[in-house]
Amino acid sequence: MVKGKLTGAGYGFNSWLQQRITAVIMLVFAIAFIAFILFSAYSVNSLMLSWQSLFNYLPVKIGAQIFFLALIIHAWVGIRDIWMDYVTCNALKLKLHILTILWLLGSLIYSIKVIW
Repeated sequence: MVKGKLTGAGYGFNSWLQQRITAVIMLVFAIAFIAFILFSAYSVNSLMLSWQSLFNYLPVKIGAQIFFLALIIHAWVGIRDIWMDYVTCNALKLKLHILTILWLLGSLIYSIKVIW
């Protein structure tokens, strides 16, 4: 029976690919967001009303939620790699992984609450 490695070079391409895909998703949303700001109303009050009316549309809510999900995945891959590469104590590494997961899960739940 051949056992797989839990760490090492086998996970590098997947991490790299996840980072690139989530970065593209965030970039598309950021460009759309900046375009909305630039091409919408000129005063702060009318911008606020435009912003509120924009989030009444279901596709915008879905897009925003996809953005935050991509952001959380992007953050997880980056932080996980930092903990795996630079923390040598396995007990500390496990604690940092758990705290990171809890923080990111809380952020995801909060994003759902705010958007929906």
